[in-house]
Amino acid sequence: MDFWDAVGAIFWFVLLVAWFWLVISILTDLFRDHTLSGWAKGLWCLFVILLPWLGVLVYLIARGGGMHERALAYAQQTDRDFRQYVQDVAPSASVADELAKLADLRDRGVISAADFEAAKSNLLGQSSSGVASPS
Repeated sequence: MDFWDAVGAIFWFVLLVAWFWLVISILTDLFRDHTLSGWAKGLWCLFVILLPWLGVLVYLIARGGGMHERALAYAQQTDRDFRQYVQDVAPSASVADELAKLADLRDRGVISAADFEAAKSNLLGQSSSGVASPS
């Protein structure tokens, strides 16, 4: 095998990888699209798999313009879901932070001293209920 045979083999291998990437991208786009019915998805899959060159070309002409928008919408939804998950599992403000906020409200006269003491005992009661008492 000489140099140009190796270059040709690499070229055809890269084209094959690009082809598989394109087919996988199209199939991924098909199954991410919630506007298509199951029958339409099935027919597109058959078309792309049974007549690959024609199927891919027709798909890119007919639906290629929306591929980017659907991918972007999916990425944004995934980002929103991840951020919501992080907010749900992240610890809330500490007891000390809550007590500081309550003291500030008491000092500004928003709540009375009795309300402050009730809220403080409630906070301290909640924080100590999750901690095991030493025996």
